[in-house]
Amino acid sequence: MHRTGSRARRRPWWRRAARALLLAGGGFVLASALLVGALRFVAPPGSAFMLARAVDAWRAGETGFRLDQRWVPLSRIAPDLALAAVAAEDQKFPRHHGFDLDAIGGALAERRAGGRVRGASTISQQVAKNLFLWAGRSWLRKGLEVWFTLLIEALWPKSRILEVYLNVAEFGDGIYGAEAAARRYFGRPASDLRRGEAARLAAVLPDPRRMHAGRPTRRVLSRQRWIERQMVQLGPAWLDGVLHGRRAAAAGAQ
Repeated sequence: MHRTGSRARRRPWWRRAARALLLAGGGFVLASALLVGALRFVAPPGSAFMLARAVDAWRAGETGFRLDQRWVPLSRIAPDLALAAVAAEDQKFPRHHGFDLDAIGGALAERRAGGRVRGASTISQQVAKNLFLWAGRSWLRKGLEVWFTLLIEALWPKSRILEVYLNVAEFGDGIYGAEAAARRYFGRPASDLRRGEAARLAAVLPDPRRMHAGRPTRRVLSRQRWIERQMVQLGPAWLDGVLHGRRAAAAGAQ
């Protein structure tokens, strides 16, 4: 008894702290990997962004606020919407492993030159942020985003990443996912969206609380037309590659 107590007292505090940090870090790595692995097969019940918006509404006393999100499998989402979202947000989606290094480099160079801060997030990064993290900018949040993006890319096929993205992306205040957006703005299920409607929904993704798919401004309509042109250039065969494996996708994008 005396020896054990003496050894515990002799152990430096920083060693005890380091051991605790290692245990906590290992637990986080294991728990996050298990969570992301499970979500490959199970539909997420919601997202961190949805929860944050609901809490904001509760704090602000918005009694009429309701979250609208209805999960549907990728097979029940019009291929045009999947193509529009990738064409609008991340055309390197079939080929990258979670990060668009060229876009990141360009954004950093523009920031150093004093230009506006612009995003360089891939669809995989957006899924990581929406599902697990919070809005804002900090090194902690960015580090967690990188970690969850790596897990998602390692554990999910591209088709699953796109499926989750289209079901949790915000298309308007309180409107999340393709099914809720399609029914709210166009009165039809996501499976029946037309090309122009799909492009318009994708057009509002950068700022869905200011850009309205149901009452489009000139900016939204201009972006919609640009997305439609990108969709024609990419073509449906390119989308087939995205959905059926990375190697086929890369070949189809060349």
